[in-house]
Amino acid sequence: MSFLKKLVVAILGSGLVACSGAPRLITEYRIDVQQGNVLSQEMVTQLRPGLSMDQVRYVLGSPVLTDVFHANRWDYVYRLQRGLESQPILRRFSVFFNEAGVLDHVEGDLDVATKADLEVAPNRVQLIELGSLPEGAEAPKASYVEKGWWSRTKETLGF
Repeated sequence: MSFLKKLVVAILGSGLVACSGAPRLITEYRIDVQQGNVLSQEMVTQLRPGLSMDQVRYVLGSPVLTDVFHANRWDYVYRLQRGLESQPILRRFSVFFNEAGVLDHVEGDLDVATKADLEVAPNRVQLIELGSLPEGAEAPKASYVEKGWWSRTKETLGF
């Protein structure tokens, strides 16, 4: 019976040694994990003060973070975790609205133009002045609204 106990302990011990942090000769493949919104410089240059929340959502897409207590701030976050690297690449972009629900200003990493630029970690966060609309001018309104499947079907059938 003692031989059987020694054998079980030896097998369990060798299993634990196999799971240790010893250097590996063969490394497994790990995928790149990309999360969040990829914003391009072209998207950011379309922003102007005075745009409504819907217009900003149309240009940039839905924000990753919206806070119930700070409804006038939207955060767009991008995270890229390379498979074999331990340090992720993080990008942040925040859009601020005033009490009337129109775009006031933006902050964040804006030097994103191509996918290759996302691979280099940003070294600064900057405040960008968007300019202002001329006196008496209104913000442009979204002109196109895509019809849903049901509306298109009713229109095709003549209802």
